[in-house]
Amino acid sequence: MFSIGDFARHGRVSVRMLRHYDALGLLRPARVDPATGYRSYAAAQLARLNRIVALKDLGFTLDQVATLLADEVPVEQVRGMLTLRRAELEASLAEGAARLAQVEARLRTIEAEGSAPDVVVKELPALRVVELTGVAAGFAPEAIGPVVRPLCAELGRRLATADVTPAGRLTCYYEQRAEDEVVVHAAVPASVGPGELNGLTVADLPPVRAATLVHRGAIDGVLPSWQAVVRWIDEQGFTSAGPQRELYLDCPEDPAGWVTELQEPIG
Repeated sequence: MFSIGDFARHGRVSVRMLRHYDALGLLRPARVDPATGYRSYAAAQLARLNRIVALKDLGFTLDQVATLLADEVPVEQVRGMLTLRRAELEASLAEGAARLAQVEARLRTIEAEGSAPDVVVKELPALRVVELTGVAAGFAPEAIGPVVRPLCAELGRRLATADVTPAGRLTCYYEQRAEDEVVVHAAVPASVGPGELNGLTVADLPPVRAATLVHRGAIDGVLPSWQAVVRWIDEQGFTSAGPQRELYLDCPEDPAGWVTELQEPIG
């Protein structure tokens, strides 16, 4: 038998935590002296303590740990709880990676603030496109991303069975309809005949003069690049004259390798 102090030392936990586990019914002492109230633990109980610590390290709450340690819990329920926890951890990692990418984009912007952005003015010709549209709650990446990604995927699926010949690369453009409402267009230049469009809409983009800047990296980190374009337009005495466009020049599997031309019509 171990005293509570010795058992805590062997289990790499605090005495206070052992008392807490006792109060919750997670790990009762093997023996409690009726006269002094001193708790004693058996060596075999170290295995249960190790399981508690391991499950806590996985991020489970003590209530969840109690459920996982209950003898009557079916194996399928345990597997389900562990699968859910794995999904939560994967989502947390993805969110952390996205935040890291934004931090890196911000650092690149700060480091480049001493030099002028490589903005080029281009004359963009009129363009006939087939497109799908959706509505986002604003221009922030966290508002645009959940709308534009499935929209582009659906555009690709519908193109496969439409009587349309693509004549260029994917272009997304954005129209602000209200303070908190942005119409998102996912479009592809195309030669359109009289056949079936499979739900796609034909639109004609007018010829425009545009300030352009090449953004390299994940599109989730595009905000600093757009801000650089807007600052350049203001410094040069131009004004914005139409919906912003994003022309996707190269989209490898790794978003860090994406190349996108940002196009801001100017007047």
